[in-house]
Amino acid sequence: MLGAKFFIDALAAEGIDFFAGVPDSLLKNICAYISDHLDAEHNIIAANEGGAVALAAGHYLATGKPGCVYMQNSGEGNAVNPLASLTDPDVYNIPALLIIGWRGRPGVHDEPQHVKQGKITCSLLDTMGIKYAVLDKEEAVAAKQIAEACARIKATGEVYALVIEKDTFEPYALQNKVDSGLPLSREQAIQTVAAALDAKDVIVSTTGMISRELFEYRTAMGQGHERDFLTVGSMGHASQIALGIALEKPARRVWCFDGDGATIMHMGGLAIVASKAPANYIHVVFNNGAHDSVGGQPTVGLDIDLCAIAKAVGYADAFSAASAEELPAVLAKAKAMHGPVLVEIKVKKGNRADLGRPTTTPIQNKEALMVFLKD
Repeated sequence: MLGAKFFIDALAAEGIDFFAGVPDSLLKNICAYISDHLDAEHNIIAANEGGAVALAAGHYLATGKPGCVYMQNSGEGNAVNPLASLTDPDVYNIPALLIIGWRGRPGVHDEPQHVKQGKITCSLLDTMGIKYAVLDKEEAVAAKQIAEACARIKATGEVYALVIEKDTFEPYALQNKVDSGLPLSREQAIQTVAAALDAKDVIVSTTGMISRELFEYRTAMGQGHERDFLTVGSMGHASQIALGIALEKPARRVWCFDGDGATIMHMGGLAIVASKAPANYIHVVFNNGAHDSVGGQPTVGLDIDLCAIAKAVGYADAFSAASAEELPAVLAKAKAMHGPVLVEIKVKKGNRADLGRPTTTPIQNKEALMVFLKD
């Protein structure tokens, strides 16, 4: 395994000292090291992976030095546009080093949302004409790969990728942790909101811990899962799935259970929800200011006013709660209104160590929900 310090120092020796990206569980050790050892101007946690590529492009235009863009392989889809129409040799020919966590690698067990992406991770790079190497776990070999990657970047001015397998990096724990001081756990907030739903209400929950905690709540209460669409992948798109359901089922209240990172990733979705004015739509954002499921790297969620943003784009109203005592009254207000309504619930970081994963398959989840929606 490779040390985070070795990897970052090796890049620094090649003149790469600017990082932008979206954290990934396979990269959490180097992401944590970067956060601890680089200033905020040289490590930007982007809204999405495409934005990170653009940040690296801007850095190169200003300095003549390539930047490093880190992402989970699911983020390749967000990055395709700028990689094909901005940095590509047929357009501006702007160099960058991509660091891509290889979730769902064929032959390695992973969650269902990573299976397809794992199969096509390298072929997507091939299709875009981006040269790459799978980073070796031996330091001497990895050092040679890094040097060769940087030499190619400098010689051609093109993008190059290092693909990262599971357990490539040694553990490194984030030192500069910021305690928000918030009293309410996300799991407690999810349980409170789910308990307030009416029998015909529907939930579309975003990827990560939110769907996992919702699933465990239903199981603990002896309830079925047919009312919940667990968006185990497609980060940032739960609000649009919920909108699609709400527009076709106006007699049912539809709840979107979102996270701050997911909301920020595709924030334009708020404007589309508002433009369609679904009266039966409640958008709940569980905001802990972190990408919690991939290492706890910060978002800007707690630094911005999500309620003001929602109202500015046309939501009927927006409310915020930060304690168990405030939440019931806020939920009652939201349920009594014509939507769309946004409910921001500020929660502390972290989750139970023994938190499980859904035991139903995505297809079983989809089919059960569709039957429920027919009633």
